[in-house]
Amino acid sequence: MSHPLITRLETEFGYPVLTSMADVSSFTEAPGHHVIFVPGDVRRNLETPDVAVILPELRQAFQGRFDCAVAAESVESELREATGVFKTPSLIFFTNGTCTGGIPKVRDWSEYVERITHLLAQPVAAE
Repeated sequence: MSHPLITRLETEFGYPVLTSMADVSSFTEAPGHHVIFVPGDVRRNLETPDVAVILPELRQAFQGRFDCAVAAESVESELREATGVFKTPSLIFFTNGTCTGGIPKVRDWSEYVERITHLLAQPVAAE
């Protein structure tokens, strides 16, 4: 995670960096909606910095209805396997511990808004 725009998510916005699947569980199982940013390889994936800039804007547009974290390289592969969201960069959404879906790659703003509205409205079975 050497890109300054990803580091900014942690330093300026206070997003936690999840370095283990235990961290992922702890973050996603809290009540409410959660988004994990999976950056992928920033050297090969030119869209990663763009998504790092877009995510805080999305959170603000949705008036903080979800909290955000960044997946460390150490958990990316296992997290992608567990959620079935394989392309990077991606935003993976969870509600009360359940993965509700993901948005891979950079999208138009209107598509983000439409898809996030849909993901936040997904019914989640009670435990």
